[in-house]
Parts: sequence; structure tokens; C-alpha cells
Amino acid sequence: MGSSSALRGLLCLAALACVLLARPVLADTAPPNVVIIVADDLGWNDVGFNGSDIRTPTLDAMAARGVRLSRFYVQSSCSPTRSELMSGHSALALGITRPFSKLQPAGLPLSVRLLPEYFRDAGYQTFMVGKWHLGFRQAAYLPNNRGFDHFYGNLTGGVGYWDHVHGGGLDWQRNGAAVREEGYTTHLLRDEALRLVARRDPSRPFLLYLAFTAPHLPNEAPAGALARYADIPDVRRRTHAAMVSEMDAAIGEVLAQLRRDGLEEDTLVLFFSDNGGLNPGVFPPAVRKLMTTLANWFDGGPLPLRTLEFMRVNVLEGAADNAPLRGGKQSVYEGGIRVPALAYWPGTLAPAVASDVLTAADVLPTLLAAGGLPPMAEPGAGSDRWAVVTGETSHRPAPYVVSGADGEAVLDHPWKLVAAGSGEPELYNLEADPGETRDLVAAEPDVVARLRAALQAAPRGASLAVPLWRAALDPDFFGGAEDRPPWSEIQTE
Repeated sequence: MGSSSALRGLLCLAALACVLLARPVLADTAPPNVVIIVADDLGWNDVGFNGSDIRTPTLDAMAARGVRLSRFYVQSSCSPTRSELMSGHSALALGITRPFSKLQPAGLPLSVRLLPEYFRDAGYQTFMVGKWHLGFRQAAYLPNNRGFDHFYGNLTGGVGYWDHVHGGGLDWQRNGAAVREEGYTTHLLRDEALRLVARRDPSRPFLLYLAFTAPHLPNEAPAGALARYADIPDVRRRTHAAMVSEMDAAIGEVLAQLRRDGLEEDTLVLFFSDNGGLNPGVFPPAVRKLMTTLANWFDGGPLPLRTLEFMRVNVLEGAADNAPLRGGKQSVYEGGIRVPALAYWPGTLAPAVASDVLTAADVLPTLLAAGGLPPMAEPGAGSDRWAVVTGETSHRPAPYVVSGADGEAVLDHPWKLVAAGSGEPELYNLEADPGETRDLVAAEPDVVARLRAALQAAPRGASLAVPLWRAALDPDFFGGAEDRPPWSEIQTE
């Protein structure tokens, strides 16, 4: 072969190498499939691996075989947590500090690149099944336009488990088209997830975000599931337990599908709740007394005014258990922000308990690192904590700032400073006092000063929340009669 022929051969090999390097490498070094499972309003003591009387055999087995994330922190309500999960940025910096009302005109800012976009650009199939709650009134904010190839579920907050209605409108769709179908939401979401895994393109990895609506209000469960908890006298707790068990069973079927397809050891599964559980103890005693009195006047409800009835349901119907943690949903105390969580990847993650702090904002950078994918284009509030999950190292993250209906707090483990309303700050050592019963603000002035400075320095974006008076005039009821078109039909470009 002459020198010119040899040169042409080398150039061809170089060109071929460039082509191969430009494509995702999916052979021996294939990145893992990723399944993110999020529960809605699950309490700390609503899972067996935290000591609950609710039977959760699937999650218990995953916790025993995987890594229990014993200090996993989120925001105190759904939209703020989901915004951090999807973006890796602070919810406060994004201006998302309350659950989005169905009247919210925008959503998670379009300037922010989201988790499914990173994975799709790396060659993944991207599927979402379940609750979005990050904007829907403009088409640009819909899941299919934020990086998901496929979306099935609901766009707003809680929906009726049988009628799939939220705030007077049907909120059930597949890829932008309203879907009217019979079935219990947990089962429908399970079935869609199973179909997507079974019909995936086997030559490419997949990302599945499975965001259950359970066990968010309303308290509704199949008769068979309720019968299995007939020994629980409180009908609200009985129904809540049944809802959690149905979700656990659905997760079990998704794992069984992965095993049938030989994917279990090729799939990283992350599970957590979007915030702590809801129960009457979360609310101030005066509010509970008022709602109880009104409910008694009307034989348990419903109350005559829509706003009052919405308040009654939220204040009195929640039945989660956050013990031994203080507070719950929409509170910055531990019961509102420290949630059950685990990572499961047989063959890669050995059974362990990770006691370092991880947060919702850490999920995106951590999953990118776990998959060997490029890091976030713009660093956010979260950081890569994969070495903590694998047990390779232990290190303290940056302080984590949360907000709730009762104020703000900053966590810098083991210390936590709570600025609740207009009262004096409170300081707790969470290592020694996880129940937040002993205020150390007077004994630790230096810690108070440091954490107060961190809280004041936290970036805060302009609030995206709809004024409460507007939301109160047209409440976000969970289930009920339809009085307007389906929510999938109201988008504008």
C-alpha cells in the first residue's frame, strides 16, 4: 500500500472514530436506566422501614437491599420540591414557595434546563407518568415541552382517585390529549409505567419519572385494600394506609417488570416523598378547633361555602403519621421536610444507611454523576452526592434553606435554625434532638449568628404564587363534579 493509500485509510479510521465517539456508548459501558419514584404527602412513619403499622413490603425490601437515605430533605410542599428535583436549583431562588394553584398563569421558569432534557440529550428515552404540578396554562410549560418524550397523568395538584378531576376540571391526559377512562389512579399510573418499560427501545437507556398522586387527599381506596386494614378504627387512617399499600404494590409490579426484562441490575431506582405527611396536628390549635366546630354544626360536612369546605378537608381529613418528627406538610419543622427515601440498584449499591444530608436539589447533579453523564451546565443549589450514596465518602453539603406556611429554616447539620413567622428564631441540634423539642438559641449565639446570616444571604426570586384571595375564590378541590372543560384544553401558545 502506498503512502497516500495509507493516509486515506488512517483518515477513514479517524472519521469513523469521531462518529462513534459522537454517539452515546451503550455497550459494556452503557449508562444505567433511571427510575425516579415520588410519593405525594407520605409521612415519615407511613412506611414499614421507619416502623409504621402500614404494610409496605416492596419499599421495605428495597430499603433492606439498597441504601436508606435517612436524612433526605425536601421543601415543605409539592411544587417547590418538584421544582428542585427537576432543576437542581433552589425553590426560593426560583420564586416557587407554595403549591401552584390551578390559576397559576406560568410555571417552572423556561430559562432553566430540566432533568429530562439532560438525559434526553445523552441518548435516553424520557418518560413521565403521574403528577406534574409545575405549570400548564401555557403550552411551553407542559412536560412534553420540558424534555419528556411521553407524558401521562395530571398537570395540577391532587385529583380524585376515581373521577380524575381537579378544581372542577378533568385533569387526566396522555401527551396533551384529555383521557377519560375508568380506574383508580394508582393502578392507571402503574399500568402506564409497565407499558412504557415493556415497549421501550431496548437499544437505548430510559429515564422514567413515576410521580404517584398517593397518598395525597382525597382519602379514596379500593374496597379490597380497605378491607385489609379493617382493624384500624379511624376511617381516615384506614383509608390512608390502604392508599399507601396500593402504591407500594404498584412499585412492586414495576420492579417485577424490570426483573422480567433482565433490567434490575441495570437500573438505578430513587424513591422519596415530595414533602411530609398531612394531618390535623400540622395546623394551629385555633384553626383545628374552628374547623371541627363548623364540621360538627353540619354533621361532619360538607360546609356550605366552597372555601370553608376546602379548608375543612385539608385541616381535618389528612391522616399521615410523621412521628417522631415535629410538624408535617407545609411546615419547616422536620415532619414537613425530612422524608422517607432510598436508592436501589442491585449489584451496584450494597445495603447501607446513608446518614449524610441529601436534598431534592441534589437529585439532578447526583443522578448525572451516577450515570456518567456531563454535569449541569449551570451549577445550582444542589451538588453531586453520589459518593455519599455509595458510601465512598462523607462530607457536609452547603446549608439548605426551606420555606413553609410557618416561616423559613436553614439546615446545616446537625444545626437547624427556624425562623417561624414573626417570632424569635429557634435553634435545634438535630443529631441530639431530632424531634426539635429543645430550643438552644440562647446557648449557642455563634451558631445562631452564622445560620441567620446564611438564611439572609439565600437568593430569593420574585414569587410566582397566585394571591391567596384569588385561589380561595376558586379552590383547588380534589375530585368532584366537573364545571369547566378539561385542563388539557385550556393551554395557550
